[in-house]
Amino acid sequence: MANELDEMTGSVNEAGRDINVIEKQLPVKIGFGSTLFEIMLWVLGVVPGLIFLFMKIGARNYFRKLQQKIQADASQIDNFLEQRVQILRNVVPLVERAIDLDKDVMKAVAAYRGGAQTSDSQRNAVSNNLDRAFGRLFPQVEAYPDLKAHAAIADAMKQNSYLQKEITAARALYNDTVNMWNSDIFSWPTKMIVAAREGYTTRIPFTASAQIKAEARSTFF
Repeated sequence: MANELDEMTGSVNEAGRDINVIEKQLPVKIGFGSTLFEIMLWVLGVVPGLIFLFMKIGARNYFRKLQQKIQADASQIDNFLEQRVQILRNVVPLVERAIDLDKDVMKAVAAYRGGAQTSDSQRNAVSNNLDRAFGRLFPQVEAYPDLKAHAAIADAMKQNSYLQKEITAARALYNDTVNMWNSDIFSWPTKMIVAAREGYTTRIPFTASAQIKAEARSTFF
């Protein structure tokens, strides 16, 4: 029997294809079949009904713990973003005295003068804005060897590089947990029934903006 998907002889899209994360939360819904399933368990006897009841309690507790993990993962991203904001706020005044900075960099500093206030809906935007601000700031620093040699600026560049790696790792961890949530809420019967009755929906993973994607495809060297 031949492989359904054959990477050697199958059709290929020569132009390639870009992908995007769909910004949509799907609610969990169950039909009458799930209700009938629960009724039948009780009809079969008290023991099957009680077993499933305890399974639902376990599933509910599991989801609560998973939500706490998602919050902890998101908080870790926020922590790293806050540190990047602080670096930006500290470095810009040093650089500004020597050169005329890009207006977009100054706007970013002004926007985060009070720190990075993030929510689930804002976290992605804050991260992308910081990437753009640093992407404009440090190339300007690179053009001035004397500035680059400044101890505080050199240290800030190293810290920013380190934090970028940490944010990437934290995003991956967050997305893994979100993927676990999105998968488990549709795991029938126990988890899906509990998720539907609790009104749970899928969660949207961390994504890159269209501008960041475009910049990633540009020539760096």
